[in-house]
Amino acid sequence: MEHAQALEQLMQLQQKMSAFGHAMALLQFDGGTTAPAGTAANRGQTLAILSQEEYLLATGEQTVALLTELDACKDELDPKKARMVELLYKSIREMQKIPMDEYVAYSQLLVESEEVWRTAKQNNDFALFCPYLEKIFETERRFALYCAPDMDPYDYCLGKYEDGLTRQTCDEFFSVLRARLVPLIAKIGQAEQLPDDCLHGHFPAADQEALSLALMETMGIDMAHCGLATTEHPFTTSLGSHFDVRITTHYYEDNFASSMYSVIHEGGHALYDLGSDDSLAYTVLDGGVSMGIHESQSRFYENLLGRSLPYVTHVFPKICACFPEQMQGYTATDLWRAVNRVTPSLIRTEADEVTYAMHVMVRYELEKQVMSGALAVKDLPNAWNNLYREYLGIEVPSDTEGVLQDSHWSFGGIGYFPSYALGSAYGAQLLAKMRESVDVDACLARGDFAPINAWNREHIWQHGCLYKPGELLARALGEPFDPTYFTNYLESKYSELYSLT
Repeated sequence: MEHAQALEQLMQLQQKMSAFGHAMALLQFDGGTTAPAGTAANRGQTLAILSQEEYLLATGEQTVALLTELDACKDELDPKKARMVELLYKSIREMQKIPMDEYVAYSQLLVESEEVWRTAKQNNDFALFCPYLEKIFETERRFALYCAPDMDPYDYCLGKYEDGLTRQTCDEFFSVLRARLVPLIAKIGQAEQLPDDCLHGHFPAADQEALSLALMETMGIDMAHCGLATTEHPFTTSLGSHFDVRITTHYYEDNFASSMYSVIHEGGHALYDLGSDDSLAYTVLDGGVSMGIHESQSRFYENLLGRSLPYVTHVFPKICACFPEQMQGYTATDLWRAVNRVTPSLIRTEADEVTYAMHVMVRYELEKQVMSGALAVKDLPNAWNNLYREYLGIEVPSDTEGVLQDSHWSFGGIGYFPSYALGSAYGAQLLAKMRESVDVDACLARGDFAPINAWNREHIWQHGCLYKPGELLARALGEPFDPTYFTNYLESKYSELYSLT
């Protein structure tokens, strides 16, 4: 086959794969937002057929022959085409190792499991979800052994979300955080607590939605290409390309800050996906390169920017406009102190910056044990409760507020959770680098995200998946990743807030 013809077929292949991804993502988005409760089986049937067609497209003789030919001459390709071939060839080699009937069955299982998880969470019924979760862990372990028989199955799962991540690197990373954060949490626990009265009251969902849209606009999100919906557990998804991104939130009428920071968090994900260079559209390079880098953006906007005094001061009038009676008598500083209150809590997504990593460590330790066979899925609730008692010193009153709180395991996201803590640490170091050329606080004070977004677009967003996460981070930072940027940031910020010596 002529070189030019092969490259044309490469682009056509990716467009077809993108179309399948678009269709399946739409169905999954519908299932997580507006679909009626009894429609999971119908979606599962359609997704099973689509996933089978996707599998046949990806592993068919024509595709394999095309990628084999291009892989043999990848040194002659430009960097983007070479990276496309690398990612596609790796994905297809792994997919070929998974029997098609098992691949399709797993796609269908995940549709059903997410629906069952939602019901189980609402009814505090882990026993209902347990058989599905057992199958998910069993399948993830089996697929890992198919694809990488010489690798530890959990290392393989971690690497799916952050290329190169292993238990060893996770253990080393978390040991740094634990050594610095445990003493900090203890000091804060002995200090006078920050009041958070202004967060509590009655905040109608319609008014919260108005605030959500105002926050998205302030962040510089392109509302013509990004929609907002409600769901049980907030998430962001790209539908086929970076031209169509959806974020979701959940409104609690007794606490507006929950949705406020969910929207900012998911908005960070959306900005990253929306920021891919247009030349990458409908290819495997479109969108974020890893969940660690993705979380570096979401938690960057949610916490490093969104919980800063300049930002809170800027958006305070918008909040007062939405909730004039509820915010009467409070100041921007009151709100800033409230949204930075540190206290051990049950729910990961509601956790403060300092204790958040402990929530992630709980999930990481449990996944390691289940994947190794040291812990049975049926024993997860007790193990979860014991670790929350050990790590955070709190009692878990129900599985709804415990092991069932996150949706990740229901959609097969084994190995995802460490990305949240890594993303927080990546973000702190990226912010330090950004400050060398951008007056971040001044931008936040006037509500001008353009210089901040431009820096992120130049160094992170536009590249999509062109570089591996480690290389992308190194290029942006100009130095090796160092988690002490994150621990230093937390110690400095919270020593000031809590007047620690």
